[in-house]
Amino acid sequence: MSKKLVFATQNKHKTQEVSAILNGTYEVLNLLDIGCDTDIPETADSFAGNASLKSKYVAQNFGLDCFADDSGLEVKALNDEPGIYSARYAGGGGDRANLELVLKKMEGTADRRARFVTVISLLINGKEHFFEGRVNGTLREKPSGEAGFGYDPIFQPDGYSVTFAEMSGEEKNAISHRGLAMKQLIAFLKAETI
Repeated sequence: MSKKLVFATQNKHKTQEVSAILNGTYEVLNLLDIGCDTDIPETADSFAGNASLKSKYVAQNFGLDCFADDSGLEVKALNDEPGIYSARYAGGGGDRANLELVLKKMEGTADRRARFVTVISLLINGKEHFFEGRVNGTLREKPSGEAGFGYDPIFQPDGYSVTFAEMSGEEKNAISHRGLAMKQLIAFLKAETI
């Protein structure tokens, strides 16, 4: 029987994707599967801190091993804003409002360097482990592409001539911050089961 591992997300697609990669070594559950409909507060001052708050909440309240992630966009010219506030940068107006606020603040700015960051906190067998993925790039002046979400339509990763939103899901996952952090997590989990 495979061990249970909770992914602190309500996104079923993300859960299925991780479950397929782990190929039955763990039964991957999400927050809905364990009856957790709490909006776990992200009150820390770092990606690692917020990811840790979420994984610890599940471990403490449900007694299950868990991993959680926190991600965001850091823009060099904006002193690494929006950072941990990426999802609520425009005050709750959603992805489009957040993207437009970044573009407005960047008007007339020549330095368009930015990076996406993901940190995963894994709480397993009573110990916490962290995995981090980063991808550097530049911000376009106008959105381009229909795929992805958040800031994907304006983020062009280094070495590519397209934005994340112009890539297929497979192309983006192969090089994205979340994809890189997940690869480290999965390698760790597979090593744990040997």
